Amino acid sequence: QVQLVESGGGLVQAGGSLRLSCAASGRIFSSYGMGWFRQAPGKEREFVASISRTGGITYYADFVKGRFTISRNNAQNTVLLQMNSLKPEDTAVYYCAAYSGGGSYYYGRQIDYWGQGTQVTVSS
Repeated sequence: QVQLVESGGGLVQAGGSLRLSCAASGRIFSSYGMGWFRQAPGKEREFVASISRTGGITYYADFVKGRFTISRNNAQNTVLLQMNSLKPEDTAVYYCAAYSGGGSYYYGRQIDYWGQGTQVTVSS
């Protein structure tokens, strides 16, 4: 079992920055690829970014490329999402997720664990 707890969400003005953190406990953190997803009101949950087990492979949704950066620290069991140049359309609940196996997340890949989510609100 892996427990994921997100933090760092909040209210920020457009153009600002936030850093989300996901703390993992339980089974070996480095066994899992990690991802961030988000869900805006009335919309389906969507992929944002992923990072492989060792951190060597990162993958981003087109709408965050160049603005968001995902990273991980396996010694501290954490994964971060640095979000810069935020836009009102980035407003959503952001979820941390863990998936088994190597490489990047791909559409339809099974997610083994989800966090509870953290709210990000970007005002215009």
